[in-house]
Formats: sequence, C-alpha cells, structure tokens
Amino acid sequence: MASIFTKIVNGEIPAYKVAEDDRFYAFLDVNPIKAGHTLVIPKQEVDYLFSLDADTYTGLWAFAKRVSAAVERAVPCKRIGVAVIGLEVAHAHIHLVPLDNIGDLDFGAARVKLTKDEFVSLAKEIASHFE
Repeated sequence: MASIFTKIVNGEIPAYKVAEDDRFYAFLDVNPIKAGHTLVIPKQEVDYLFSLDADTYTGLWAFAKRVSAAVERAVPCKRIGVAVIGLEVAHAHIHLVPLDNIGDLDFGAARVKLTKDEFVSLAKEIASHFE
C-alpha cells in the first residue's frame, strides 16, 4: 500500500507544497512543531533514509538545502534545524524546522495550530523564495 507521502506526491491527498522537482517534493507539516516546519521527501517511496541509493540520498540532501534556504528567508528564525526520525511514516523524509532556541526542535512539545489560510500563505511565501 502506498504511503501517505506517496499519495501526496500523486495528488491523491492535498498538501501545502513549497517546492518540487522531478525527484523530490517538499511540503508543510500539517502538525508542525513551529510555523514553517517542512517535510522533504524523495518521490520514490523508500521506507528508510539509509536505504536510499547513493544518488537519491545525496540528491535529497541537496534539495533539502535549497528548501531550507527558502524557509529561512520566509520565516524569521536564527537557524533551520534538521531531524530525521523515520518512525511516523514509512517513507524517507527530512524535517526542516525554523529555530530560535534549542528547545524548538522538541517533537514532544505542543504543536502549533495554523488555519488553512495561514498554511496557504506560508507555503506560498516559502515557495516564492525557492531557487
């Protein structure tokens, strides 16, 4: 069965897309720990990040770097934090999270609630900075 992320890539489930190319896709986490929390995935469905072939693995990180630059320009923050957990969805993905302090990368903390309009606006703003 296809993962929820594959369904997003295939357009079966809506997402707040911020960037895409022929191999990778980035979209806002709908349950963010900070506004601007973005997920970066390969379009190819592979469960575990370290199971990706070398070209896809390095390409994913290069794509994530470009996405992180767009997030950083769109969302006021000191840095973009990176996390790879891989337990919640069986599809390799990278979390990019705007940070102002070390505690901002706490996946156990209360989640930020955004309205649909706020998600749409934020996704457009990040996408406008993607190069």
